[in-house]
Amino acid sequence: MLKRLLIGLVKGVLLGGVLGLVLVKGLGVATMGVWVAYLLAVVAGALSGLVAGKPIWAAGARIEAGLKAVVGALLGAGLMYALRRWFALQLDLGQLGQGSVGQLPIVSLPLIATALSMLYELDNTGDEDDETKPPPAAAKKRVAAGSLDDEAELAGELEEPSRKARRRS
Repeated sequence: MLKRLLIGLVKGVLLGGVLGLVLVKGLGVATMGVWVAYLLAVVAGALSGLVAGKPIWAAGARIEAGLKAVVGALLGAGLMYALRRWFALQLDLGQLGQGSVGQLPIVSLPLIATALSMLYELDNTGDEDDETKPPPAAAKKRVAAGSLDDEAELAGELEEPSRKARRRS
């Protein structure tokens, strides 16, 4: 469980950090307006749903990842609302921007992506680990019907011990 939590932490920080850096360094947007903040929170939530937990490229995970992306988009918008509404801590990050936590993409997007990635990683049941392991050996082996050796062996077990001794000699 701790391993999954740490994997979710790393995935979320990387995903949100890349989104924040692209916005700040690539596009030159140090603080976000309301609509841009919610739009990017939806994008961060959807990407977290596609990558965290069972990723979309895993076998048989397309529907699950799609559902996680939709729910992640809604949760991302909700988390952005909570950051902008109730977490009004003012930060001065120099060239990366200054303002409240909900206005700074370099802070808010990694927070949202990390929270959702950790949630999805903890929710992951670990089915992909079971698929990579070989199945345990069966206790009983299937025998072809009509095998003469097996029928003779079975008949020998049912015979009396004295008959077995005569048969072997």
